[in-house]
Amino acid sequence: QVQLVESGGGLVQPGGSLRLSCAASGSIFGINVMGWYRQAPGKQRELVALIASAGSTNYADSVKGRFTISRDNAKNTVYLQMNSLKPEDTAVYYCKFAIPAYGMNYWGKGTLVTVSS
Repeated sequence: QVQLVESGGGLVQPGGSLRLSCAASGSIFGINVMGWYRQAPGKQRELVALIASAGSTNYADSVKGRFTISRDNAKNTVYLQMNSLKPEDTAVYYCKFAIPAYGMNYWGKGTLVTVSS
């Protein structure tokens, strides 16, 4: 089992910045992927950004150039730096931890990001 604890959500004005963090604990081993998804009201959950344990990254087109994902493997923590936030970035952001070789996927409880003036 893997437990995920997210932090950093909140209310921010358009054009502002927020940094999300997600700390993983438990059965962490091998090649794994950590990342963020988001779900806006009335919409499906969508990928925001992923980062593999070796450092390769993948971003949704809608956040490229504005969001940066990073991780600290020693702390089993993934970060999402969000800049130039837009109202359409408003959503619940979920942390995900996966070990693809074993088909293991774990989700955090989510943290709300609201972009509004």
